[in-house]
Amino acid sequence: MQIDITGHHVDVTDALRAHIEEKLSKLERHYARISLIHVVLTVEKDRQRAEASCHMRHHDLFAVDEQDDMYKAIDKLVLKLDRQLLRYRQKDISHR
Repeated sequence: MQIDITGHHVDVTDALRAHIEEKLSKLERHYARISLIHVVLTVEKDRQRAEASCHMRHHDLFAVDEQDDMYKAIDKLVLKLDRQLLRYRQKDISHR
């Protein structure tokens, strides 16, 4: 799984990058065929926004979250992606 991190109006520090990679690595336990996750971090005044698109073989997932803290936004973003991935995985299993 490749993780691509981009920052708009924010510097992506090593600690922030490590936090994102640690959280997103947990998605692989549900579905190992994730090829690329593109994360965009944006700061607008007092809003911290994190958005991610997860590319798989036949499907793409997208999630966005805004919080007052970037780490909280990343955590909520991963929870949203995790729920979508579980729903996709259950659908994939039920079609077999």
